[in-house]
Amino acid sequence: QVRLVESGGGLVQAGGSLRLSCTASGTVSIFSINAMRWYRQAPGKQRVLVAGATSGGSKNYADSVKGRFTISRDNAKNTVYLQMNSLKPEDTGVYYCNAEGVYTTSGVLTNDWGQGTQVTVSS
Repeated sequence: QVRLVESGGGLVQAGGSLRLSCTASGTVSIFSINAMRWYRQAPGKQRVLVAGATSGGSKNYADSVKGRFTISRDNAKNTVYLQMNSLKPEDTGVYYCNAEGVYTTSGVLTNDWGQGTQVTVSS
């Protein structure tokens, strides 16, 4: 009923920038989303949290991206962004959007994931 669709990934050289977007939409109306997060999964590794933002404005970041990445939300559009600057090869991976606490006309979705978008940073 609700889908998360990511976009904005690609291939970039080290030091470059990318902006990821993730929008929640579906066949039901979405009232609010408690938290939206970005995770990264590198080849052969576990999925790890990169950044998160709540509907109230709280934000958190992995230590490895602090000062380089910025997460933001447009609650009216049910969209979360991840501005990634000064990219490093170790930022390479599939970036997944996650939404927790999605309040809709059909009830509450506790946890939802997007399909992922590939980010590759070349050295």
